[in-house]
Amino acid sequence: MASLISLFSRPSRLPFNKESFNTRNATVHTAYDPQHPPPHPGPQWTRFVCLSDTHSETFQVPPGDVLLHSGDLSKLGTYDQLKITVDWLRSLPHPVKIIIAGNHDLPLHESWYETQYYVFHRKKEQISSHIRKLVDNENNGIVYLQDQKYTFQSKDGGREWSVYGSPWQPWFGGWAFNYTPEEAQARVAPIPEVDILLTHGPPHTILDTILTNEHVGCPELLAHLSNMQKPPLIHCFGHIHEAHGATVHVWDINDQATEANQFATEDRSNPGDTQSSETIMVNAANQPIGPKAFVRGVRIPCGGPGFQPVIIDMLDSAQR
Repeated sequence: MASLISLFSRPSRLPFNKESFNTRNATVHTAYDPQHPPPHPGPQWTRFVCLSDTHSETFQVPPGDVLLHSGDLSKLGTYDQLKITVDWLRSLPHPVKIIIAGNHDLPLHESWYETQYYVFHRKKEQISSHIRKLVDNENNGIVYLQDQKYTFQSKDGGREWSVYGSPWQPWFGGWAFNYTPEEAQARVAPIPEVDILLTHGPPHTILDTILTNEHVGCPELLAHLSNMQKPPLIHCFGHIHEAHGATVHVWDINDQATEANQFATEDRSNPGDTQSSETIMVNAANQPIGPKAFVRGVRIPCGGPGFQPVIIDMLDSAQR
């Protein structure tokens, strides 16, 4: 459903659309008025709020039960830049906050940074151990995952959810957490079957189209997911800012993936259908890039219209 919130009469604010769609187990909100986000649907649901590619910028984030951040926490991974993001995330009210790194969070790829720091931080090498302690510190109330699995409950007595976080993406200019095509299979193979998957880069052909109309997501990642008996309920990523959005991928009994209509509002499933599963795919990149980065000649701020945090309201009874 899509309807324009008429904010043109208030020049201090940009116009926000309302866009959402339903799936078998969830409602996904990709656009909404940040001053009046959609109401939480109730105690039988968990609200996931998805961010990515915030690059040390801060902005209004809708409340929810679980905050997911798919990397590029900073501009270039300096301590001061990452502290801005960590302090901001700590201030948010979400009971559970789970983050990963991205290619811009340079010192968190410690072995790579030891030999490449001078390319990016020629004047002042960052201390990787200090950076890691900043983001991976239980006192922050934030869970940092780097090729790790984690389980959690978002409320007392609630469902236990499983999540895996991986910061890697296909080679992209020689930045952190890059892998070559020859290394791809080894990088994605450790990803287990979980409820929620966080990766920095997208799978091939899914919300991965760059400005030159090329697909730059990882084919091996898509193949790995398609071979799972129980793919994730949610796969959140970023990296390709201009492809921000959400869609549903349906995996059929032959492990062939077909993409469902992004903005359909009807229930996508046959209640008796046990032969297929679906994954809500979210490119949560918040830093605007490309034609959508401007409205009426005004540059959209980080997290603004077209690049808002994506809200997923998931039934606690949802099964992979």
